[in-house]
Amino acid sequence: MLSWNGRRGGLRIERKHMHRERAGGGLQSLLQYKDALWLAIWLAGLAALGVWDVLFLNRPALTRLAAASVNTALVASGVVVCSSLMGWVSALALHFFDHGRHRWAYLLTTFLLSLIRSVPQIVGILLGYVVLTLLIRGEVLRQQASQLVVMSLIISVFVFLEVTDLIRERIRHYRKLDFFDAMLCSGVREGRIINLEILWKNSRAHLLHKAIHIFGATVFLLCSVDFIISVGLSTDVSLSNFPPTLGGLLATMDSKQDILAISTVSTDPLALPDLFFEHLQGISTAFTIVFTLLCMYRISSHFVARRRLE
Repeated sequence: MLSWNGRRGGLRIERKHMHRERAGGGLQSLLQYKDALWLAIWLAGLAALGVWDVLFLNRPALTRLAAASVNTALVASGVVVCSSLMGWVSALALHFFDHGRHRWAYLLTTFLLSLIRSVPQIVGILLGYVVLTLLIRGEVLRQQASQLVVMSLIISVFVFLEVTDLIRERIRHYRKLDFFDAMLCSGVREGRIINLEILWKNSRAHLLHKAIHIFGATVFLLCSVDFIISVGLSTDVSLSNFPPTLGGLLATMDSKQDILAISTVSTDPLALPDLFFEHLQGISTAFTIVFTLLCMYRISSHFVARRRLE
């Protein structure tokens, strides 16, 4: 509350005190949302790196880095969307097959999902890249956009089971409660109960947390597969067959030399500034990957703690 104390400037002093309290409250509120804080740190860090690269990285390398970053983000976002849809469809199919008359369909779907689950993610994605290479060489996929979509679908096949398990767990949890049978007795369709009441109204936080996890996991899987391809474990797959990604850019000879230049700092500390000017492509690529994975982990963990997810 403001009051005039009869002295010049008294009202101004009290207003400044109120501004400090508001600023302190805003800072305290921001600290409570640590997941949002780490999201801001991630975006600010990438923006700062982008400005530095624009100023000091040569144009061809800057173009490659920008294209690789955009493609990696597009693939990761595409995997989030595709795996969410695939997980939702498969979870609902298993639920209705299990509680309906189509027992054979439930067993067949379970068998197919178990078959996918038995294949290691890296191995499955690498085999999918072989198929993708054949499609590119056969000129079936000519546009880069279509290639990115297929890459997202390939990774989603070996990731969507996490969404399936989450949705099925949420359905089982709420199906034990009285409200489920009460709504059925009231004439509400079971599909509406599951999609609206369970998933939309009571499981959005869980699904968002899973989306954050899948985004970070996709970045890791992309970089891992590109590294495996770069050491020549497959004769049918080459990094030149695919759209540029951060993992592919990191596996190039220029980036490898930039990363190896870090070891020279231990023997010649005066060479440290050169890393951020002469070896900027590899350093920027590696920093983007590691920084993104770190921030995704922090965002995910703080989101779980703030929302108190089980």
